Amino acid sequence: MTLFVDTSVWSLALRRDAPASAPEAEALRHALGSGQELATTGFVLQELLQGFAGPRARDRIIAGFGSLPFVWPDRHDHVEAAELRNRCRRAGIQVGTIDAIVAQLCVRYGMTLLATDKDFQRMTAHSPLKVWRRHD
Repeated sequence: MTLFVDTSVWSLALRRDAPASAPEAEALRHALGSGQELATTGFVLQELLQGFAGPRARDRIIAGFGSLPFVWPDRHDHVEAAELRNRCRRAGIQVGTIDAIVAQLCVRYGMTLLATDKDFQRMTAHSPLKVWRRHD
């Protein structure tokens, strides 16, 4: 299973002031330590770079993401992401443009999404999106 890690989880894991103990951050650390396949996209990299200040943080993020495979949306992905966003909106779920394309990329490539944003979980009722869940 390939894991697509959302910006929300990377942000928690990369914080220097306090290591995150959220289950999603722990799942990311486990995935990294076990060699599980991870993937990302340019949107996640961009969001991380916009959220962290300073050249050392920037360089660390760029270097870390250098080894991750990237998936890229094509025209069909944008069409499907818009459809997903519209279905969710009709159901009363607000989904951002980037979240919709992230969800679509996960569906297209058969990846499980690791995210702290609960909107992704709500999206699963309107999409074949698979979202990581803690196994207690």
